[in-house]
Amino acid sequence: MKRYLFLSLMMFAAVAAGAQTVVRNKNGVKVSTDKASGLCTEVVFYSPSAARVVKYPGSESKMPEKTSYSIIAEPTDLTLAVEDKQNEVSLKSECMSVTIDKSTGAVRFSDLSGKQLIAEKDADMQLIAEGVDKGQYKIRQSFMLDKDEAIFGLGQRQCAELNQRGQKIRIWCGNTNITIPYFSSEKGYGLYWDNAGDSGFEDTPERTTFTSEVARCVDYYFMYRDGGQDGVIAAIRTLTGQATMFPLWAMGHWQCRERYKSSDELCEVLDKYRELQIPLDGIVQDWQYWGCDSNWNAMQFMNPHYINKMGDEKWMRYLPNDEDRNARYPEPRIKSPKEMVDYVHSHNAHLMISIWASFGPWTQQAKELAKIGALMPFDTWPRNRGVLPYDPFNPKARDIYWKYLRNLYDMGMDAWWTDSTEPDHFEKPGDSDYMTHDGSWRSVKNAFALMTNRGIYEHQRKMKNNTKRSLQMTRCGTFGIQHYGAFSWSGDVVSDWDVMKNQIPSGLNYVICGIPFWNTDIGGFFGWNYNNDPHSPAMQELQVRWMQWGCFMPLIRNHCSGPMVNELYRFGNPGDWAFDVQKKFIELRYQLLPYI
Repeated sequence: MKRYLFLSLMMFAAVAAGAQTVVRNKNGVKVSTDKASGLCTEVVFYSPSAARVVKYPGSESKMPEKTSYSIIAEPTDLTLAVEDKQNEVSLKSECMSVTIDKSTGAVRFSDLSGKQLIAEKDADMQLIAEGVDKGQYKIRQSFMLDKDEAIFGLGQRQCAELNQRGQKIRIWCGNTNITIPYFSSEKGYGLYWDNAGDSGFEDTPERTTFTSEVARCVDYYFMYRDGGQDGVIAAIRTLTGQATMFPLWAMGHWQCRERYKSSDELCEVLDKYRELQIPLDGIVQDWQYWGCDSNWNAMQFMNPHYINKMGDEKWMRYLPNDEDRNARYPEPRIKSPKEMVDYVHSHNAHLMISIWASFGPWTQQAKELAKIGALMPFDTWPRNRGVLPYDPFNPKARDIYWKYLRNLYDMGMDAWWTDSTEPDHFEKPGDSDYMTHDGSWRSVKNAFALMTNRGIYEHQRKMKNNTKRSLQMTRCGTFGIQHYGAFSWSGDVVSDWDVMKNQIPSGLNYVICGIPFWNTDIGGFFGWNYNNDPHSPAMQELQVRWMQWGCFMPLIRNHCSGPMVNELYRFGNPGDWAFDVQKKFIELRYQLLPYI
């Protein structure tokens, strides 16, 4: 492989043009300009195909220290060719060239032939003079793209366009809206804006701009190898971590709905799928196995249906809020949660269970988290029940989370459904000022899902004699989440043809951010447009077409919201087209498994 020699091994002295200085650092250079802005620009190569650019006030003696939630790599030793000219300094790796204008600090990126890929236009840092973020900066960095250049990424949004030119978005995650400050160009480069807080992206004919409300510095990563997207993805994985291998069963068909209300109901669905010879590898226990809303996310089976305690007043207080306490229920066939788990396993299936990032006031987690100040005072879902999100930025809070999740791990659960990891938040004035363990909510919010899933992944990996790969389905995500056994779905979307259509560019723009696994609720979550009726010919048409597409998604998972029911046999009997076509494409999925 071709290597470049250093043109200089010593520190560059101050150049002739006034206060401009160029200082050679490990794997890069620092350029101080003589402009009124007084910004320093540092370029640091993390690998031949990935370079970091940082800008900060010249009044600071060195690059500010900051937390990056997504970037886990450290710069590796590599050989760079450095050329110091009168007006600019250039660094060349085996893959690309980076040039810094000495007078302005503006950076441009080129391939090895000298063809420009992208160039900075201007930057700005405005000091925050008051409030909880005092002393930090509101920042902006603009770039110049080619007029007709197509870009992709920015996460999974409910957007009909694949090409993200001309978009203006707030990077602030919510249900169905996983915004990621990253885009990839058809030229074969990627650019990641490394800020986990309230940020923005806007593309106009004049400039393409990232902004953030709170930052210590302008900080972004540029990735380029050979003009192909494989090289960009490889650079993303180098920076943020390799994608974890999922268990084989996860590539198969999953059945899920909101919600199976007892062990018997869940196991009867599995029985029916086996009777009808519908391939099925995963079945999902959704929420309220813990019982009522006050006991939200207790991570224990305290709902009396699951523990054979119906009619027992000690346990009836945990009955879900929407159920009739006076109704009569038959003696359960499956009498304990462990028996349910073992039953699923004995019938050659695997069980995923719903866990949340918030806790009800009756839970032991809420009590322990409150003692260390790790419950955030946000209005979340379910509302008016005293449920509060936890602070995953606090390592002690992540320890507490796993301490209680260990109960379900020991029971034999195969996968975690980490729901509401945006989290659900009915925002009110002042919430953004709330100080988490790592800083204000506005400065860290978009890393909430990553830290929650990372905490689970790292704790499970540390378990002795652990034989299961950590697997989490999370409603939100961000750059680098692929490294923590996690995949996302597109959230609580409506059963609608236009909505289904929008999932295609949404999913493509998500996975190009370096996150390989993604899926949707097949058939859509909210079936109200079709009266939640699986016998409706219109609902059947949508469900069948969505299932056909699902066969070719990274993961194939059937899901819906109650009162809709979505098991295949709800849409018809064997011999009916709505049943037969869905089964045929599920079978095709299994024929594709050697390829997948």
